[in-house]
Formats: sequence, structure tokens, C-alpha cells
Amino acid sequence: MDGITRVEKALAMAIEQHLAAAVAHTEAPGCPPRLAAALRYAVFPGGARVRPRLCLAVACACNEDDPGVADAAAAAIELLHCASLVHDDLPCFDDAATRRGKPSVHRAFGERLAVLAGDALIVLAFQTLARGVASAPHRLGPLTMIVSRAVGMPTGIVAGQAWECEPHVGLADYQRAKTGALFAAATVAGATAAGFQEPGLWRTLGECLGEAFQVADDLRDVVSDATELGKPTGRDAVLGRPSAVRDLGLVGAQDRFEYLVTSAVESIPPCPGRDDLRALITMESSRFLPKELARRAA
Repeated sequence: MDGITRVEKALAMAIEQHLAAAVAHTEAPGCPPRLAAALRYAVFPGGARVRPRLCLAVACACNEDDPGVADAAAAAIELLHCASLVHDDLPCFDDAATRRGKPSVHRAFGERLAVLAGDALIVLAFQTLARGVASAPHRLGPLTMIVSRAVGMPTGIVAGQAWECEPHVGLADYQRAKTGALFAAATVAGATAAGFQEPGLWRTLGECLGEAFQVADDLRDVVSDATELGKPTGRDAVLGRPSAVRDLGLVGAQDRFEYLVTSAVESIPPCPGRDDLRALITMESSRFLPKELARRAA
């Protein structure tokens, strides 16, 4: 496990460095200072950085031949995730007062700047991708399509947010777009960035982990403390959103989570770092569950 821990630390450091470099590009002379501050506030300090770490872990398992490409893809995916959180917290959606243990962007900077910050982060993600893949231009097109598919219509995170505006939505459709799309992009982009011959084989891993993460988030919304979680709890019930706990019950949701993690690990395609990746995902997934439920399981 010491080797896995060292890999984790290296991935985390690389992600923070590349996010810092990306955000620094927005802070050039002449930019609106409060908008620039809102962007930095939205990105730092970050959460678990699960999606970019997954992207880099897959690229590493595939013996990447140009690490800078995977770094750019991972940073772009995290910037898009941060943008989605800014928009998700807005008064017109969740009206969340806190995020990552501090006031949400619209509470700290106002609603207008929060909208613009989210928009700017989306653009910055693709700028970061284009800048970072300059050394391997033949991979820029595929990576752009993978990432953009995970964000837009018909089944990206924008669609996931839009499902909250519909009178009826199935849990599977909601989770697939709201969370699974960006996880699937992380795994497929990591393989593509590394030059893996059939990167589409990695989609199942991302989809299973994305759904597992969403199930765990539904569990956290029910059993966790808002102070510990860093954002409001009980919002699924208040807003009438689809939830694994509502559909499956507390025990059923936990069983679903365990099934998804097992399926994810088993889906990893043959690659040089397959065993290490399996161990890393098993360890990381155990951290998805709320501490209260993890303690009970132990």
C-alpha cells in the first residue's frame, strides 16, 4: 500500500500544479479582478479531485508516452467539474449556501459573477486542453470530443442538470448524465491521452465509478453532517431530486454501491498497470462512503 500511497500523492501534486497554471492564465493584466478572484475561489482549495486523479491513474496504468497530454486532460475535466458546482449552487438550482466548507461562489461574489465564473471555467477547460496537447496534436481532436460529450447534450452534465427541470426522470438517466458522464470522460480521456489503442474499453470503468460516487453522494445527503460534508445536506428530499436512497432504501443503496465498485474493478481492460489500478480504485472507492456508514461496515 505504500507504493499506492506514493502514487496518490504524486497524482495529487500534479493536478494542483496544472490547475494553478491554468488559473494563472486568467489573471493577466487587464482582466476584471473580481471575476479572476471568483475563478480562483471556485477552484481552490479543491475537493477530493476524484475525476482528474482517475484520469491520470488510467493514463499511468496504460504506460503513457507523453504525460503532459494526460495532465492537460485531467485539469480540463476538473475545471469543468468546478464550473458545474458553481452553477449547481446558484439560487435558480440548489441555492446552496456553502461548498467545500466555505460560502458558495454566488454567496461570496454575487450571483452575476458566479454565472460568469462558471462560464469562464468552461472556456478555460478547453483552452487548457488545447494548450497542453500541443505536443501531440493528433490526440487533441479525440480528447476534445470525449470531454465535450461529457459536458453538453444529449447526455453530459448539462443534460444532467436539465433533468432536474423535468417533471419526470428515471434515476439511471439522471445519474448517468449528472455524474457518470464526467467519470466516463476521465477514464476514456486518460486512455486516449496515453495512446491506448481502444480507449472506449475504459468507459465501463468510468460509468460504474460515476454511479457509485453518486450513490455515495445520495447516502451522504441523508446521513452526513453538513459541517463535516462542507455543503448542505437533505437537499435531495427538499428539492425532490432522484436519489438512490429514496428508490432503494439505505441498505439497498449501500448494496448497489458495493456492486458498482466490484463491477468497476472487474471491467478494467488488460494493461501494464492493471493490478496497481485495481488496488488504487478499491482503496479510493472505500473513501466515497460517508464516514458514518464506513464505520458501521467496518
